[in-house]
Amino acid sequence: MRIRQEIQTVPRQAELGIDSNRTHVVAGILRSASCQVLITDRLRSASMRDFWEFPGGKVERGESASSALRRELEEELGIEALEIEHFRRIEHDYPDLHVTIDFFIVSAWQGAPRGREGQQLRWVDTNDLGAERLLPADAPLIEALSDAPEFSKC
Repeated sequence: MRIRQEIQTVPRQAELGIDSNRTHVVAGILRSASCQVLITDRLRSASMRDFWEFPGGKVERGESASSALRRELEEELGIEALEIEHFRRIEHDYPDLHVTIDFFIVSAWQGAPRGREGQQLRWVDTNDLGAERLLPADAPLIEALSDAPEFSKC
């Protein structure tokens, strides 16, 4: 008698506790010495062009969230993230897209951020984020940042 053994592969998102119907995204909250954060426009994006966002992008298969963030920041801004710390994970449902976003505080980097993909950059005081037209998925971060110990000295 031969015993047949089945091997199942588990997608990386399942390992991380992310629903496979969701797109896993990372975003970096770059914090300057003066407690400002960097946001970028979406004018060159396929959707939601009137909005601003924290820089980042999709996590590729087999990639950790922190590795994805480092890659995205290099691709989009031309910087090397040196000090990152996981801040929050949120889920958001757009009409046509369901996302899980891991937000990281980026407190040190090498290089000067610039829009390598043609996007505009803007440094904003955390207290003024509510006046910005951020993506709906980023909106919960406004209050969370004002309550965060990293920004309490601002």
